[in-house]
Amino acid sequence: MSSSTFTFTVTIATSEHYQYAEVICDMIADAAQKRGTGIAKRTPEYIQTKMEEGKAVIAIEDHSGELAGFCYIEAWGALGYVANSGLIVNENFRNQGLALQIKSRAFQLTREKYPNAKLFGITTSLAVMKINSHLGYKPVTFSELTDDEAFWKGCSGCVNYDILQRTNKSICLCTGMLYDPEKEQKKLEAKDNNQ
Repeated sequence: MSSSTFTFTVTIATSEHYQYAEVICDMIADAAQKRGTGIAKRTPEYIQTKMEEGKAVIAIEDHSGELAGFCYIEAWGALGYVANSGLIVNENFRNQGLALQIKSRAFQLTREKYPNAKLFGITTSLAVMKINSHLGYKPVTFSELTDDEAFWKGCSGCVNYDILQRTNKSICLCTGMLYDPEKEQKKLEAKDNNQ
């Protein structure tokens, strides 16, 4: 089947998508194993909670109803920091721009729910880094990310967690990226003032 025959619906996940939770977890675990790098493990119940809270974006292939991709929102540090996590695209639908569509919708949803929060992510994926850069994220040191212990505990399921522990959460194989809405607003204002 050629890629031009695929069409997708990218939408906010709800309880009607619970059926996909286990497949999402399997896809995340499989991607981590194939890449040989860390992706924090999640349970189907955790994924369903994100769907129930309206904090997840799902992509479904229109003709087959097959899960095409997923991403969810997590808030940290008394809502001062928010992450779009667990971005995954079904191998059958990769290299079609679907990851950018999913992440863009998750970014938009996050900005709606948490307009003043800093959005951040840590990743080893070059593709995710490119998407984040496209959305306005900048590479940063880990010290510029949340200090919320619950976030860093989420990394404990990663194969590289020992590196993070040994370096007191200052270095890992992941790259930290941050979107700061306050800085972006100041840039826009400066640009407007110069026109």
